[in-house]
Amino acid sequence: MFKTYDVIVVGAGHAGCEAAAAAANLGSSVLLITMNMETIAQMSCNPAMGGVAKGQIVREIDAMGGYSGIIADKTTLQFRMLNLSKGPAMWSPRAQNDRKRFAEEWRLALERTPNVDFWQDMVSSLIIKDNVVCGVKTSIGVEIHGKSVVLTNGTFLNGLIHIGEKKFGGGRTGEKSATGLTEQLTSIGFEAGRMKTGTPPRVDGRSLNYSLMEEQWGDENPGRFSYTKVERSKEQRCCWITYTNSKVHETLKEGFEKSPMFTGRIKGLGPRYCPSIEDKINRFAERDRHQIFVEPEGWNTVEIYVNGFSTSLPEDVQYRALTQIPGFENAKMFRPGYAIEYDYFPPTQLDLTLETKKIKNLFFAGQINGTTGYEEAASQGFIAGINAHQKVNDQHELIMKRSESYIGVLIDDLVTKGTEEPYRMFTSRAEHRLLLRQDNADIRLSPIGHELGLISDERLEIVKQKVANSDEIVAFSRKQGIEMSQANDMLQELGTSPISQNVKLFSLLSRPQVSIEDVRKVSPALNELLSKFDQETVEQAEIKIKYDSYFEKEQEIVAKMQKMEDKDINPDFDYAQLNSLSKEAREKLLKIKPRTLGQASRISGVSPSDISVLMVHISR
Repeated sequence: MFKTYDVIVVGAGHAGCEAAAAAANLGSSVLLITMNMETIAQMSCNPAMGGVAKGQIVREIDAMGGYSGIIADKTTLQFRMLNLSKGPAMWSPRAQNDRKRFAEEWRLALERTPNVDFWQDMVSSLIIKDNVVCGVKTSIGVEIHGKSVVLTNGTFLNGLIHIGEKKFGGGRTGEKSATGLTEQLTSIGFEAGRMKTGTPPRVDGRSLNYSLMEEQWGDENPGRFSYTKVERSKEQRCCWITYTNSKVHETLKEGFEKSPMFTGRIKGLGPRYCPSIEDKINRFAERDRHQIFVEPEGWNTVEIYVNGFSTSLPEDVQYRALTQIPGFENAKMFRPGYAIEYDYFPPTQLDLTLETKKIKNLFFAGQINGTTGYEEAASQGFIAGINAHQKVNDQHELIMKRSESYIGVLIDDLVTKGTEEPYRMFTSRAEHRLLLRQDNADIRLSPIGHELGLISDERLEIVKQKVANSDEIVAFSRKQGIEMSQANDMLQELGTSPISQNVKLFSLLSRPQVSIEDVRKVSPALNELLSKFDQETVEQAEIKIKYDSYFEKEQEIVAKMQKMEDKDINPDFDYAQLNSLSKEAREKLLKIKPRTLGQASRISGVSPSDISVLMVHISR
């Protein structure tokens, strides 16, 4: 029945979908195996994409030729750019999506992608010969051979669902868990652990009283994730905000004695930055309320996602507590929230390509690596799919740098530092976040996508034109002056000090209180120039002007750090011979086998003095 595939992808969540698409678009023959063809790209929890730092990741995937941004734009219910009151390094796009249409669009995109085949089954084990993966075996006894395998199992590996004192096997509500793979991998020396995540109850939107809630609309002029011009709805749906209260908290506490979290029945660690509601009221006992986001699940459904109310308490406790939230007094529950425990493999067992160190041509991506979130999973799948293709075709591997992308920060953090709790991306994790903005992801990464073959010549030309156009605006602002009489009335109105002489536009625009839109109103020459360009180009130019000196300093820091990043370390280097290293450093270095001196310096337990010792021996 089956040919030998170049890449077999196990699991069709966000990581699996991006892995399959990337490898296929590069020319590999791909088999995507999923336990249920009806749940490809299912949004298991919140029907939303992006958010703080996560939105940057989606734009990076799109900039390199991935699908997540396109699918998100096609299925957007509401779009908001978060953190606009802060600097552009913090601006983060987020969209509320139509859950059903998101999955449907992903499946259609994959079905339209040449080289992708599908198979519905559970993978129970891998075919491994001489420490090289050669294919998979399924639960119905089928053997399928492949040159590489990408595991993207999500929460399905020995998944266990908890609702109060009840527990049952499952990778997601209504779907069975996957067995066999963990047992095989641990038997050949892989280290495995358990993690936990959760989801809130879903309710009937017709039973809610929205007049008691705050409306939350999207941006008046909504942005997009994809740098391509995707056709999308011009309308947006409203979301709402309400709050818990002391009555809600007291009701929830009644179920604590049956909580699988507090009684110890759940062993895995949950996400620190997305805690359950019972965890919130336990950890933050001083707070008398917590915010609840009331979010629609789609255009044509009454189902509502109760964001902020993730819980694994007994269903009757969940319901009674829900009905004490303003607007939820008559709420009808569609299904209760639950927690799910699942197996993961500490990612220090991977190379920076996401290939495992123990088994060649075997790649891990997504929650199997200890991450949480669709965006983190999608980016790993995208990189794993690319590297699986590159490996079986003897092409150069793709390793993303920390200084060029959030994806690079994510993978380097996982492989170098590991994680014992679900990893979530934040802007604070990126030391060069001023350079890694959502607005310039195409400028940073489209050349890489083009070199690989995922970005067309035409699309790269658009990026080059965007750079040229924004540079033209910057250059114009350095040459074009403005008279005091033109500027001072505007400056006074903005509450900033007047100028005492004629200045260049660049000087005026460098002020944080002054926007390019303010200046174009009093400078006919600037207005004439800006009218030639789209808003994205104008925004890019304004950011370049305002942060010019900061960018220069940041680039200098990157250049200094790059010297360490460029110092390669032989993967077979014998750290045991270096008696000058601390014992902990030797153990960590032997385990992780860093690619570069820079990566070695980020390993927990490796001190600056250990790095100095390494530098001496590498130089020799």
